[in-house]
Amino acid sequence: MKSRILFLCTGNSARSQMAEGLLRHMAGDRFEVFSAGTRPSGLNPNAVQAMAEVGIDISGHRSKHVDEFAGHQFDYVFTVCDNAKETCPFFPGGGKRLHQSFEDPAG
Repeated sequence: MKSRILFLCTGNSARSQMAEGLLRHMAGDRFEVFSAGTRPSGLNPNAVQAMAEVGIDISGHRSKHVDEFAGHQFDYVFTVCDNAKETCPFFPGGGKRLHQSFEDPAG
C-alpha cells in the first residue's frame, strides 16, 4: 500500500505544487502525493516552466484549498512555508507532521 503525502503552503501555486510533482515523478510508485494551500491563488506559470525544464510536467495541476482534503487520511503532512504551518497547526486525518520552510519562488 502506498503512503499518502500532502504538501501544504499558502497559495498552492508554486512550492507545494513543485514538491507534489517532484515526489510523484521520483517515487510515484511508492507514494500517493497531493498538495493544497490555505489560500489557493492559482498555479504559477513560472513553477510550471521550472518543472518543465527538469522534465516534469505539472501543467495539469490546479490550485486546491486544504479544505478539499478534510476527512482524508495522510501518512505525512508537510508544510513548506511558515504561514501554512501557523495557519494549519492541526490537520485532521494527518499522520506525521513535518515542516521545512522554503522561500516563495513566486516572490
